[in-house]
Amino acid sequence: MTRIPGPTGGPRGTAGPGRTAPRPLNRPRPARVRSHRSGAPQRVDGRVIEIVRESWLVEDRWWTDRPVRRRYWETVSAKGANVVVFRDLQTGRWFTQR
Repeated sequence: MTRIPGPTGGPRGTAGPGRTAPRPLNRPRPARVRSHRSGAPQRVDGRVIEIVRESWLVEDRWWTDRPVRRRYWETVSAKGANVVVFRDLQTGRWFTQR
């Protein structure tokens, strides 16, 4: 097996001397959400949601021991901020994601 060097000279995904390993991008963060009976978010971390632009369902890795089932919403807060939020349909927990 051939190792491809990363930008620090070591194998990709490792940190060089004095450096930290890269952190995952777009990591979900737990969120406090109040939702409508329909399931759509009304408040996310205290921010009032003005508009739900889009909603979609993600079902992936169903063939593994850790399948993913999430309902996503792309929303706009009352102050105009874009907020992407999802509910893990297996645990019922809410998360934000950039």
